[in-house]
Amino acid sequence: MEKNKMAVVPLKKLFLKMGLPMIISMVLQALYNVIDSIFITNMGSDGVIANQALTLAFPIQLLIIAIGVGTGVGINALLSKSLGEQNKDKVNKIAGTGIFLSICIYVVFLVFGLFGSEKFIRLFAGSNQKVIEMGTTYLKICCCFSYGSIGFTVYERFLQSTGKTHFSTIAQISGAVTNIILDYIFIYPMKMGVAGAALATIIGQFVSLFVAMYFHYYKNKEINGNICYIKANASLINGIYMIGASAALMQGLLAVMMAGMNAILGLAQVDPALLIGSFGIYYKIQQIALFSAFGLSNTIISILSFNYGMKDRKRIDECIKFGIVDTIIVSLMITLLFELLAHPLSQLFGLSGSTQEMIDICSTALHIASLGFVFMGISIAIQGVLQSIGYAIRPLIIALLRLVIFVFPIAYFFTLTENVTTLVWWTFPISELLTVIVSFIILKKSYNERISPIKNESITNNLVIAI
Repeated sequence: MEKNKMAVVPLKKLFLKMGLPMIISMVLQALYNVIDSIFITNMGSDGVIANQALTLAFPIQLLIIAIGVGTGVGINALLSKSLGEQNKDKVNKIAGTGIFLSICIYVVFLVFGLFGSEKFIRLFAGSNQKVIEMGTTYLKICCCFSYGSIGFTVYERFLQSTGKTHFSTIAQISGAVTNIILDYIFIYPMKMGVAGAALATIIGQFVSLFVAMYFHYYKNKEINGNICYIKANASLINGIYMIGASAALMQGLLAVMMAGMNAILGLAQVDPALLIGSFGIYYKIQQIALFSAFGLSNTIISILSFNYGMKDRKRIDECIKFGIVDTIIVSLMITLLFELLAHPLSQLFGLSGSTQEMIDICSTALHIASLGFVFMGISIAIQGVLQSIGYAIRPLIIALLRLVIFVFPIAYFFTLTENVTTLVWWTFPISELLTVIVSFIILKKSYNERISPIKNESITNNLVIAI
């Protein structure tokens, strides 16, 4: 097998070449629903109702992303490790199994889209028939044509695991640009409303999928794309989900955190619509930072899994060091950006008629909560390290700490205070700080168990070992 660049390119250079495209790709993925929301809220008198309908549909979209990303992370880790071991037959079987799984996942959401969309929307829409109609239309289209999103996640991981992240970024950008253009055309000149937003989203996702498939089958020579490999393989499915299941659950916990925070904020002695509305705006904006961290975590998974498969101790240590250091740098840059642009970013999401008071609260939320981004980034980077060396439960524990266990009681405490609209946002930096302390303890223990036993004469002392 021809030498993979992840085995020979200096780690510092490799993280720059692979990390930046992955960050861009993940951020663009996060922006799909955000872009729909911006266009929808400005489409006229029905804008606010339409945006509510999209909000009700969002948990299912998040579930599609969660299962797709979880499956992709498992494929990525297993594929990169097998490439490092130069086990070509296993590499081909993993890729084929990944495609088989993507088809199975799609069938599940297709059935749900056809028969469960309206029932799901009715659970949360009450008696508002217009919201039910709009939400059902949007959700049914997104579910019935969800293979664009699910399939792209799998093919993207094929490119990332072989170090061709620039191709996956090109595919992601192609879909995102298509989505923006079609959102405008379908919603405004053609006046298609939420159906237009849904169609723009799924067409954009299929554009990304087709571009990624082209690059995989015509540029990715390290994986055999023969159709004979597309079949179920029980041992490989088990291997994929040993890692991927925890990643899917970690993504799914984002929805749990949103629902829990909405319930807790509703207990505060202030207008719940004001506080919950501000949280909703903040949460959409902060996904830029969150998905940037996920992009770097995916980079760590690709590079570290490969070198862990090669049992190259020196490069394993360097990968952990550069992965965490680069995450700190990127997180600090995003923190600075959010501190400078908190108010303009908040106003962007006030186009649906949000009050100035809500925008001011959201701006305060960004100023305070962004102080925890660097801790969030480190914890997510450590999750990537743990996934790369075969741990499934430990990354999930970190996610539970930062999204549920620390967040809910701290937030509830702040809702009991008089100045809740300011103080409650300290929940996030405090939770992230506590989580990162536990994360380093888990990393040190895991390092001693899985990496320290690997012998390599070229090993040098490393900052990570001293943690």
